[in-house]
Amino acid sequence: MRTVTQSFDALILGGGAAGLMCAIEAGKRGRRVAVLERADRLGKKILISGGGRCNFTNIHCQPENFLSANPHFAKSALARYTPADFIALVEKHKIPYHEKTLGQLFCDGSARDILNMLEVECRAARASIFLKTQIYEVTRTSEFRVRTAEGEFCAPALVVATGGLSIPKIGATSFGYDLARQFGVKIRDPRPGLVALVLGPEDRSRYCDLAGVSTEVVASCGGHHFREKMLITHRGLSGPAILQISSYWEKVQPIQIDLAPESEVAAIFRDPKTPRNSSALRSQLRQILPSRLADRWLELHPPAAWTNATLADFERQIHAWTITPADTEGYEKAEVTAGGVNTDELSPQTMECRKIPGLFFVGEVVDVTGHLGGFNFQWAWASGAAAGRAL
Repeated sequence: MRTVTQSFDALILGGGAAGLMCAIEAGKRGRRVAVLERADRLGKKILISGGGRCNFTNIHCQPENFLSANPHFAKSALARYTPADFIALVEKHKIPYHEKTLGQLFCDGSARDILNMLEVECRAARASIFLKTQIYEVTRTSEFRVRTAEGEFCAPALVVATGGLSIPKIGATSFGYDLARQFGVKIRDPRPGLVALVLGPEDRSRYCDLAGVSTEVVASCGGHHFREKMLITHRGLSGPAILQISSYWEKVQPIQIDLAPESEVAAIFRDPKTPRNSSALRSQLRQILPSRLADRWLELHPPAAWTNATLADFERQIHAWTITPADTEGYEKAEVTAGGVNTDELSPQTMECRKIPGLFFVGEVVDVTGHLGGFNFQWAWASGAAAGRAL
């Protein structure tokens, strides 16, 4: 039986946020593009994001909200496709949305609204979508050739938008990294990002029966710090502050947590009328921390005496709780994958490989990782648009 070969101007591997944006921008410019998606539907990660409401961008997006071995790499793409550009698209499609904390934008309805919008834009751009398309082999001679069960696809340009390793249950694989290696493109070791941290047995026995307790903290690690909520879990620590710091954390590295930001716990004892005892300190601590956490902290870190020096030490400890996580919750729970295709290999203007003309990498597969709060979607839109315009 003869293999059917379909020719296009560009093949986009992956029908997620970055791949769809790339198809839209390329199609608008008259390029004939095919999106090849392994799953039975597009945008699975879009649908589960933001608790099903899709935190589709952040109005305060800056290059400083991204981590990469090259902190300057993302600047060009982010400057040329901004949150305002994506918001204009959302408003054109009359999708109602709202701002939550810290500039995060969510759909009023569901994430499906964003996916429907992207699908409508793809149709308008005449992009061809192929679902349930398992790729067996990618080769390159005069052009790229992708072999699938349904036949072969060929094009002079290939865009890899296959995502990272996060959330394997919705289909994440190492395909993009494997393909990069096949073409001799360097990778920075991937690791789970925006992920809960697991504590060692001793710390777990001290704190994890408080699972469900949440409080505002400043979490710090490696010169980075985030002031948001921390949540104690059955296995360790989570909540936005911890997810943020996890992207910077490396094994055996301690993290520091200020449990009482901008509060001075022992200040009450400056008044000579205040009795220097545990009940006075507990009562004060309970005004700053959830009661169960306040009681546990006092139980585990009681002042050795009631002198000014020991109270100063108690104060210091609560603002610099130093704890060394044992691990992260892994790719199963990670919202993103940090690391990926080395940005030294790519043009920041177009996302094209410097060594291999016609080969592009966009979105999460690249070593650019956003903070929590819509930044990773903005990188997907911006990098996808940069490649789509360059095709």
